[in-house]
Amino acid sequence: MYPQYAPPYFLLFVGLFMGITSGLAFEAVLKQSAQEWSKNRSSAIPLANLKGLALRIPFLGICIGVCIFLASGVAIFGFPTFIAYAISLPLTLFIGGLVWAQLGSVLRQLEQGGSQAIDLDDIR
Repeated sequence: MYPQYAPPYFLLFVGLFMGITSGLAFEAVLKQSAQEWSKNRSSAIPLANLKGLALRIPFLGICIGVCIFLASGVAIFGFPTFIAYAISLPLTLFIGGLVWAQLGSVLRQLEQGGSQAIDLDDIR
C-alpha cells in the first residue's frame, strides 16, 4: 500500500495571502515615505534612505509569502518538501534582491531629477 500524499493547498493560500497583504503594507509605507520626502525636499535625508526598517519588514513578508507560495506550488506537483523549498528559496532570494536593487535605483533617479528622470518611453 502506498502512503497517502496530501498536497499543501492550505500553504499555497497562506503564502498568497501573506504576499498580498505584505504587498499592500509595502505600498502604503512607500507612498507615505515618498509623500513625506516630497514635502520636505530641503532636508538632508536622501530619498534612497527611505528604505529603512519600516519598508524592509513588509518586503520581507512579501518574500516569505512568495517563497511559501512557490514551494507549495512545486510540492503540489509531487516534489518532496525539501526539493520544493530548495527550488523556491534561491529563486525568491535572487528575485527579491533584484527588486530591492531596482527600488533603490528608481528612488535615486527620482531624487536626482524627479519623475522626468525616469524615461517611460524606453519601457515600451
